[in-house]
Amino acid sequence: MAASFGKLCCNQLPLTARKISSGWLRFRAQGAGQFHSGPWRSLSSGRQRFNAASLGLQARIRPFPLLIATGGGYMGYDQYVHYKDRKLTKIGIEVPPRIANETQVALYKTIPTRLLSRAWGRLNQVELPTWLRKPVYSLYIWTFGVNMQEAAVEDLIQYRNLGEFFRRKLKPAIRPVCDSHCVISPADGKILHFGRVRNCEVEQVKGVTYSLETFLGPHTWAEAINNTIKPSNEEDPSSFQDLLVTKEGNELFHCVVYLAPGDYHCFHSPTDWRVAHRRHFPGSLMSVNPGVARWIKELFCHNERVVLSGEWTHGFFSLTAVGATNVGSIRIYFDKELRTNSPRYSKGSYNDFSYLSNNNQEGVSMRKGEHLGEFNLGSTIVLLFEAPHDFSFNLKAGQKIRYGEPLGTVSRDGQPERHSLGENGLK
Repeated sequence: MAASFGKLCCNQLPLTARKISSGWLRFRAQGAGQFHSGPWRSLSSGRQRFNAASLGLQARIRPFPLLIATGGGYMGYDQYVHYKDRKLTKIGIEVPPRIANETQVALYKTIPTRLLSRAWGRLNQVELPTWLRKPVYSLYIWTFGVNMQEAAVEDLIQYRNLGEFFRRKLKPAIRPVCDSHCVISPADGKILHFGRVRNCEVEQVKGVTYSLETFLGPHTWAEAINNTIKPSNEEDPSSFQDLLVTKEGNELFHCVVYLAPGDYHCFHSPTDWRVAHRRHFPGSLMSVNPGVARWIKELFCHNERVVLSGEWTHGFFSLTAVGATNVGSIRIYFDKELRTNSPRYSKGSYNDFSYLSNNNQEGVSMRKGEHLGEFNLGSTIVLLFEAPHDFSFNLKAGQKIRYGEPLGTVSRDGQPERHSLGENGLK
């Protein structure tokens, strides 16, 4: 029996040794795995894990929410700056205008305003259901303060689409034209700036200017008006301004009228004059509201515009209709060839058209207050004209004005000058 027990123990020894050996190997393997995955890992494995974490962080970043957050933060900061400026203005401290740099202007131009304006124009021509007209127009009237009591058609249901509503006519004789002043307001709106032109620079708002030559373009159209072109001096910045003044003792004046979306959108002849030439500048369609006009230098030179040039009793006279966002369509009633807001155009280009011909040496004669053209929505009218040095404006910057009200006149011995457009031309 003892011999049997001893034999059994001897037989179990190899099995026990194998178990101990396999257990030791498993312990080493587990220890090695813990060493490689624990805090004692190698530097190279640490770098790999760090790179993997970085890739995971990049994958979790969402560009659109980041863009919204950045844009919202910038807009909030911008509004805070404007709030501080308004507080300083209220206590009588003049705040200099904050001019946009080239990058900001370029970013603004990336917005497809011309495409949006064409889409808006097509939307304006869509006929609205009868039941929808009154709610839509009433909302617009409430938002922009439209005075429908002056409209020739007060019944909102009669306007088939937005375009007809925007281009509504006034009641006859609702706006008497001032006879005692030689220049009247061509449209309803707000006076942004007015005064004399100095050093070939014109102020679009106080403290923000644009180049007269860039705005009107080369002086080649003067040949169509006066049959002569004065030699210019490129080194003298005021030489272009001198070219526009045709009579000795005269000076160059300007006036800017801003039409808000709620204003009457047609514009009229501001005086008795002859229109000899039209120059159309395709361009951007940035907003022209006073806030943007204070922010972007030479805003009117960037935007699409139609320059009508001619002559009145005191010499050179021009009226420029400036386009804006959603106002790509500028219409001149007597010019059926004009097409604005085209899909394609060359930057810096312009198109000239002369109203003079062998059968018509006078151009298009316009009487003060006569219908001249229209916008599809609010925009800007710029008047540039020469007049005697005693011409004076009867205006205040920022004031509201209506079509037919006086802008200014020439005084002769304390009496305002009167003139008219006779059958044979200006008197």
